[in-house]
Formats: sequence, C-alpha cells, structure tokens
Amino acid sequence: MKQMPGTRKWIAFPLLLLLFCNMPLKAQMLPQHTVARKWMNTLLGSFKLGLSRPTVNARNMFHVSATMYDAWAVYDGKAVPYFLGNTIGGFEFPYPKPFQLPEGMNADSAKDVTISYAVHTLLTKRFRFYGSKTRMMDGIDSLFLALGHDPFFDAMDYTSGSPAALGNYIGTKVFEFGLQDGSKEEDRFENESYEPRNPTIRPDLPGTNIRFPNLWQPILIRHYMDKRKGDPSLKDWQLLAINNQDVFLSAEWGQLPPFALNPTDRKTYRRNGMEFTTYLDPGAPPMLREDRADWTKDPYKWGFVLVGLWSGQLDPDDGKMIDISPGAIGNLPDYPRSFQDYAQCYNLMNGGIRATSLKLNPKTKKPYSPNRVLRGDYARAIAEYWVDGVNTVTPMGHWIELFHKTMEHPEFRRKWKGKGKELAPLDWDIRCYFTISGAMHDAAIAAWSIKAYYDYVRPISAIRFMGGKGQCTHPEKASWHPQGLPLIPGCIELVEKNDPLAGEDHAHLGKIKMWSWKGPDAVADPKTDRAGVGWILAENWWPYQRYSFVTPSFAGYVSGHSTFSVAAAEMLTYITGDPFFPGGLAEVTIPAQTFLEFEKGPSKEITLQWATYRAAANEVCLSRLWGGIHPPCDDMVGRLMGVQIAEKAFRQATYYLSGKTR
Repeated sequence: MKQMPGTRKWIAFPLLLLLFCNMPLKAQMLPQHTVARKWMNTLLGSFKLGLSRPTVNARNMFHVSATMYDAWAVYDGKAVPYFLGNTIGGFEFPYPKPFQLPEGMNADSAKDVTISYAVHTLLTKRFRFYGSKTRMMDGIDSLFLALGHDPFFDAMDYTSGSPAALGNYIGTKVFEFGLQDGSKEEDRFENESYEPRNPTIRPDLPGTNIRFPNLWQPILIRHYMDKRKGDPSLKDWQLLAINNQDVFLSAEWGQLPPFALNPTDRKTYRRNGMEFTTYLDPGAPPMLREDRADWTKDPYKWGFVLVGLWSGQLDPDDGKMIDISPGAIGNLPDYPRSFQDYAQCYNLMNGGIRATSLKLNPKTKKPYSPNRVLRGDYARAIAEYWVDGVNTVTPMGHWIELFHKTMEHPEFRRKWKGKGKELAPLDWDIRCYFTISGAMHDAAIAAWSIKAYYDYVRPISAIRFMGGKGQCTHPEKASWHPQGLPLIPGCIELVEKNDPLAGEDHAHLGKIKMWSWKGPDAVADPKTDRAGVGWILAENWWPYQRYSFVTPSFAGYVSGHSTFSVAAAEMLTYITGDPFFPGGLAEVTIPAQTFLEFEKGPSKEITLQWATYRAAANEVCLSRLWGGIHPPCDDMVGRLMGVQIAEKAFRQATYYLSGKTR
C-alpha cells in the first residue's frame, strides 16, 4: 500500500521526534470513534477553554463540520461539497479539477487524512486571532500528532493526489472565507456600529439606572467581583470575559451568511443610522405601558412577574413535590403563539408548563414510573445543568454531547431518517454533524439578529425597574405607580412598619418586597452554603446565576437557549426518524449536595428524564425562566424560530447529501 503524502515522517527536532516515536501507541489508546467524532470532541473541549461565546462557537462548530463534510464528500459517490466549487456569501471556493485518489491508495484511510488536515489547518489559522489560542490548540495539536500526521506538511496542490494537500486546501479556503463573512474575526468579533441605549447597571447597587425599561441594559460586575474577591474556581482569562459584560456580544451577527435561511426570511431595518439585518422576524416583544390597569392582561408585566414568582420556588425547604417523569410532564402538543395562550401554557404560581402526559412508553408499551422530586431541587438543578455558560461547551455543544450519549444506547441504529440500512460510522457522523451544526449556525444568526434589532430588556433590569416604581394594584395605598409591580399576597407585598426589611429609620418603608431567591450575598461558600428563598427588596432582585456572571451580555428577546435547543431537538427527530430517545427514555443523574455550583445542592439526588428530544428542549427552555434569564415571550418565540430553522436546515442538508444544491 502506498504511503499517503502528509502522513507521519521523521522530523529533525528532538521533541517532535520523541512525540512521533510514540504515535502508534497513542493512536491505539485513542477512543474507538470515527475521526470525525474525535475532532468534534476535541473542538468541544476547546470551547471549554475559550471565552463563553455561543455565537462564535456555533460558527466554529458549523465551519468545522462543513469542512469535514467537504473532505468526506470529495470521496463520496453521491454527495456534493458545500464549500468546494460553490460561492457562499459572495466568496468563491475554486475547485476546477476534481480530486483523483492515486491508484492503490486506500480510500477510507485517505478520507481520514483529508478530514484531519482540513480541520487542523482551519483551526490553526483561525485560533491565532484568539487570546486563548494556546489553551484551545493544546488538544487540537495533540490529536493531530496522535493520529500520526505531520504538522509541517503545508502543501495545498491537491492535483498531486495527496489527501493531506486536499485537506490543507479545504481548511485554508474555509479560513479565508471566515475572514470576510461579517463576523469580524480579525478584530476579535468586535461590534462595528452597535451602541447600547441604556446606561450600565451595577447589580451590586440597589435598583437600576435604566432610562428605557423596554431596552437592554449592559451589566458591569467588576465592582461586585472586587467585593467578593473573585471566584477561586475561575481562571484569570475567564474573569476577563465575564467582567466584559458591558459589551453586547455579536450585535451584528445577522450579517453572516446563513446555511439554510433564505433571502425571503430576511428583513433589513435602520435605527439611529445603523442597519440591522434580521431573519425570521417575529415582531416586537411586549412593551411596558401605563394604560393597562390589569397586570394579568399586560404581557410585559405578566411575563416578568412570572420570572420573579418562579424565583421564589428555588428552595427545597418549601416541601413542594412535583412529578418530572414523562408520564406527568410529557410534551407540548404545539407551541402557543399569543399572549392569551401563554397564560394557559405557563403555570404562573406553581412553575412549569401545562403539558400533555404520555400514558405509555411507546418502546416498552409500559407506563412511565412516577419520578417525584422536590420542586426547589429540580428547578435549581435544571437551571445549572442547562446553563451552558463559563467552562462549558455552550448550548450547541451540549446537544452534540447529548446526541453522542444517545448513540451509545444499545437500541440505537445509524439509519438516516430511521430508514434503510445502517450507515457506516463515518458516513453517519459526517451527515449528522453537518446537518445539526448547520441548524445551530442559523439559530445563532437568526436569534442574535432579533436580539440586536429589538434590543430587549433582561429580567434583572425590568423587575428592579418596576419594583423601584412601586405597586400598580391599589391606587389608594402607598407607592402606587401604573408601571409598578402588582401586589400578590405572599409573593409581592409592601414593606410596612415592623417589617425586618424596613431598615434603620424605616428607610425602606413603602418599598416593594418579593419572595425570591436571596441572591449571591447569602452564599459565602457555594460548597457549604445555600441562599434559600425569602423576602428581599425588589430593587435588589438577582437571577439564579453564578455571581460572577449574573446575566448574559446581550439582549433577551429571543432566547438563544430556546432557539438552539428546539432546533436541535427537531433536527434529531428528523435525523433519526423518531421523536423518542432510544428505548423511549433518556436519563441524567444529578448527585445530591455536590452538583450545584451557585449554592449547595440539590438536597437529594435527582434523575432528569425525557421521553422525546422535544421534551429535553422544553426543559432547557424552562430552565432559563427558573434561572431568571428570560420571560415567556423570549422563550416561546425562540422555540417557534427553532422549529422553522430545523426544517429549513434539514431540507438544505438533504439537497447536498442527495447530490443537489439549493
């Protein structure tokens, strides 16, 4: 068998010579996965070491997946490349002469070589712009060497018949494409024109200095971090990212060329001299007004009040038990599209949604066993399990990892759309990554295009603003204001005489108090302390998040988590041809007392359970409400966008896989 150009050879440098001498052993020790899965796992590992940027990670995941797809498609007898020979976003990918594999060279081995060189070349060139390059490249370089490849082989003349040169060519062209795709990668993804219209909020100070209560407010936590003297679990480079939350992440992401979104999905607006490109525009979110006397009919107040009320459910000491089995929660038969439907869907006072239950597991034909847990444990556990922030693979990576686990189920079969013969492992992995990551890339583009244009407020600003205005229920009582919070006995009340919150000289008399999570100041050590729930001043309300994070550094509407997760769930349903997890049930165990990072907990072990991919996505969406990050309008509109994105992305991927282009 001929040696493939670009594979391992002796190099006259002692360190690399030593590494290469050990390559066969290292290669044998690698997990028995396809080369595509090895590169995907390594990419996800790099996400944990870089800055927590969901948009940037979605783009990288798609570009890597599409790069692997092209490297694979060149050898496939039916599929056509996505990049090679096409023009994407105005950028041409020349491919005048099809690649010819030299006679006698093994095609399967050649595919692996082309894939590895393509990915390594792309990431080596791309990550040089990242401040976290060294950390992120460690695993990437290690895998490349462990696979037996030569990091000094940089030829790109694929007409020579070199699989490695073909990989270098593909990786280089995708890198060049990324330099002009609108992401401003060379400038570290900085915004060109966007400016926030509200001053920065300091969560360590009471209230908010917000001017426009319908618009996003940047957040500054440097002072609070100084007060807390930092979090020893976070490294300096992570603190740098976290403290930079007064900048809107990816405010101009709508300019990027999408995978499957069409020109008919796009609208262009102008505001203050700046042009905004949006995709799948759902229309404006609810706005705070003064002419609605009944807060239950005011979508703005109802939505943000719900977030405040759910914050009061984050304590297992209230003894509230709920059944989280598929036999109790089940699925939403459809997503509501109006505020009136929201009120019927979300349970305002008790948390969760009113969903249809599943009587039987369709795989076993047996009922789902009850799974009763403390609501305060469950709500906190899912808020942290799905948070996907600092030190994580971020939302799209979480879904890839969940899919990896799904594929390890003994009943899982690699049948595309659930039909026909099982695919070879590499063919399956390439198809799945290309299809799923295409949807994730479009989810980031669409969601952030809407975030930037509508520039919508986050709960920390909205709740503090309304609480600072007073109460809107009784004009004859103290602190009445039409933009205030409603009074709800046991949940939202006035501070009266002899109230512990009244303070010295009754400084807080007449202010609004809420029954909510007490916030990070009540947690000295998250390994041993639990803040719990109690009465706090509304002007001091905090979301249930890490104190070194507080709330994301971009507008709320629409929810990125909802868009990503529903798109992923729908895509997995398309790919597998089945809405259910293998065996009709997927489970994740949350250990007692050691899992939570924001405070100690949960008090008892919890097993998260989902029958369907959509049920898992539903839990993600609800986790952002219990976590204090989104109101229902952000969530549900994001879900509906996710459904549309998945349908478009799967159809687009199918064109390429079947030998066609759009």
